[in-house]
Amino acid sequence: MNKESGKSYTVKEATLKLMQYCAYRDRSQKEVEDKLTQMRMIPAAREEIIIKLMQENFLNEERFARSFVRGKSRIKKWGRHKIKQELKLKEVSSPVIRLAMTEINENDYKSTLYALAEKKIPLIKETNPFKKKKKLYDFLSSKGYESHLILEVIDDLTS
Repeated sequence: MNKESGKSYTVKEATLKLMQYCAYRDRSQKEVEDKLTQMRMIPAAREEIIIKLMQENFLNEERFARSFVRGKSRIKKWGRHKIKQELKLKEVSSPVIRLAMTEINENDYKSTLYALAEKKIPLIKETNPFKKKKKLYDFLSSKGYESHLILEVIDDLTS
């Protein structure tokens, strides 16, 4: 049981709490809606709070998506597929996802993919070269990279 579930909030208290929640790091609208539901706010109050957060720029879906893309590609080294999938799970709209994906620099993206592959190859304990390539492919694919890029990297690094 959550600590919030027993307490009831006024709209003003909930708004302040959500302002702090959004100021800590960018949040998606779904995360904010989930938080308000968790706080047991009625739908009319949730809508009012979300509108206020947007007006005061605490909640900005595009800013959230852009920072999410930057963080996941640079820090977690995720590929485009995985990033898009996660944004869809957070109910970010397709146009905003397309805009946010422009945060990925193509050269950085490819060099990250190469670096991941170069680091992974020595760790694969497989003597059969085909199985080794398959394991590398599966690993890079699970990180969300596109197949044509993975195949390009595997060809470059294993030939």
